[in-house]
Amino acid sequence: MAGLRARLRGFAFGGDYNPEQWDRAVWDEDVALMRRAGVNLVTLGVFAWASLEPEPGRFEFGWLDEVMDLLHAGGIAVDLATPTAAPPVWLSHGHPEVLPVMEDGKTFGFGNRLHYDPTSPRYRQHAARITTALAERYSGHPALAMWHISNEYGPIAYTPGAAAAFRDWLRRRYGDDLDALNDAWYTRFWSQRYTSWDQVAPPELPRSWSNPARRLDFQRFASDALRECFISERDIVRSYRDDLPVLTNFMRFYRHADYWRWAAEQDAVALDIYPDPGRDDSRVAAALNFDLMRSLRGQPWILMEQAASAVSQWRVNNVKPPGRMRLGSYQAIAHGADSVMYFQWRASRGGHERFHSAMLPHSGTGARTWREVEALGAELPRIAEALGSGSRAEIAVLFDWDAWWGLETAYGLPRNDFDYPGMVTDHYRPLLEGHFAADVVSFDSDLSRYRVLVVAGAHLVSDGFVARLERFVAAGGTLLCSYFCGVVDPHNQVRQPAYPGAFRGLIGAYIDEYWPARDGETFEVRFADGTTSVCDWWQESIHPESARAVAWYASGSLSGRPAVIQNPFGSGRVVYVGTRLPPATLHDTVLATVRDAGVAPLVEAAPDFVEAARRGNEHAEFLFLLNHSDTRTARVAVPAPGVDLLTGVAVGDHVSLDPLAVAVIRTERQRQPAAT
Repeated sequence: MAGLRARLRGFAFGGDYNPEQWDRAVWDEDVALMRRAGVNLVTLGVFAWASLEPEPGRFEFGWLDEVMDLLHAGGIAVDLATPTAAPPVWLSHGHPEVLPVMEDGKTFGFGNRLHYDPTSPRYRQHAARITTALAERYSGHPALAMWHISNEYGPIAYTPGAAAAFRDWLRRRYGDDLDALNDAWYTRFWSQRYTSWDQVAPPELPRSWSNPARRLDFQRFASDALRECFISERDIVRSYRDDLPVLTNFMRFYRHADYWRWAAEQDAVALDIYPDPGRDDSRVAAALNFDLMRSLRGQPWILMEQAASAVSQWRVNNVKPPGRMRLGSYQAIAHGADSVMYFQWRASRGGHERFHSAMLPHSGTGARTWREVEALGAELPRIAEALGSGSRAEIAVLFDWDAWWGLETAYGLPRNDFDYPGMVTDHYRPLLEGHFAADVVSFDSDLSRYRVLVVAGAHLVSDGFVARLERFVAAGGTLLCSYFCGVVDPHNQVRQPAYPGAFRGLIGAYIDEYWPARDGETFEVRFADGTTSVCDWWQESIHPESARAVAWYASGSLSGRPAVIQNPFGSGRVVYVGTRLPPATLHDTVLATVRDAGVAPLVEAAPDFVEAARRGNEHAEFLFLLNHSDTRTARVAVPAPGVDLLTGVAVGDHVSLDPLAVAVIRTERQRQPAAT
């Protein structure tokens, strides 16, 4: 991505451009207005398959040639997409076998997008043909700066072809050994044992429940099948030119693709994110997504799509009030983004997203949204020095797709309304509001650089992660662990001999029963310092072994039993929370844990509606401060004097932030004295 940064000479700014939806007369105006807004990169051709290949094998590239030339003449680079997320009607009509069949057995028909079975050889054949044609024609075009493979991968299919592909995937995983598959899926239960590979099929929607290990493996297979489609098209464009970044765009908390495995196949990570302006807490989930994107490859990432104002996907599509789009854009940059991109450049006249906001709204340059976009485009060059800078953190938060799938794939748990992203977000929120920097890690991540690891909702854990976690804590790390963690292995089988099998030694206790709360049931928890909290939803019957209790149930059937415990493990310690604490109590518990581990916040004594994040390079550090309040001014003490890059004003020991204001404070990096 260094080459792209050098080419653009600043943060990427622009969005999806769909000129095929407009008459030729509009194109010149588009380029002129893009230049006026400061646009330097557009994504082109995402949904243009029918315009590029109106009939099988007949290509019409003349219009795209002209658009590419116009953009290049205007100094605007192109992120060229393969259009394979929206196959044309001639493909699905002439070859209906490419359409996906859903879990309920119904065909997902033409008329939306993502209407393809990713395992279909026919679909892959046609996707490869259009990708090859684009690569042959445009790999050498001077406007081309990046390849954008397909868009928002998502479909899962239950077709006969998908069943065959699933069996092939299982054979690779289990070594063509049906006994190994039967053991992994625990098919001795309910007489589900397979005696021939042709008996194995995707987990169609059953009358009631189905095998959780089978469903888990199908989730893994579905992610890999989609990834194969990406890799196939990526390899085609790379075969024509290998010096340009190739990527696709991820989505916020998307369940069906394991982005840790995907990120390793891409040159950079990109995210499409649409927080609901009607929800007050959307900024916390957005920040966690941004930290996840930065952590997937440990480098700056691309904000590929956001809304300039309203979207079209919610029941009520609220607009972003004045200042919110700018604030959200800087929030992404603060957490590692090297771009501010939108869907889309010009609002569509028709189609499903005709009321989705755009950089250039239906009302044109007189619109508030346009004025805000234009102002942001003019402002971003002021912080160009932060481009490409990295981040560092002493705290990590686990977010792993296997953990997610293990918790939510199938029924049969003590309660079946778990929300894995929600649990992780709940434990991340205190860190964000307490102004602590955090990375995100997976089961396979190196934990040695961190002081604190926060693990929430990890009902399923891998053996390798357990070993890494034990080494991390034994070496002096602190683990904060939520309830119902470490219970099952990667085959969704309960670890023996007692809950939580994988973490029993770490937490220094065993659990003999999980007690999900009844509707409306609450219970009091009393801490060692005498404070109390009213909890609900979940309790655990904890039996300490080497651990000591720091909070107890003070009412209900478990009254007098431990609710929160601490356990020394090697040179480190584990804090285990066996109930769902209310937000304020969880906030205090998380922050006390990280402070006890010797981790300092980025800023001290700032209100929780102010967000702090830090980036840095070899020359300077950049402290981002964002005031998320619409009404309150904040005075924030800063750790070192510097200059606010947005205003050019010198900053001493504090900065004052108006409502929705942003400061980017540059300080010189302290150089170590030369060795003598």
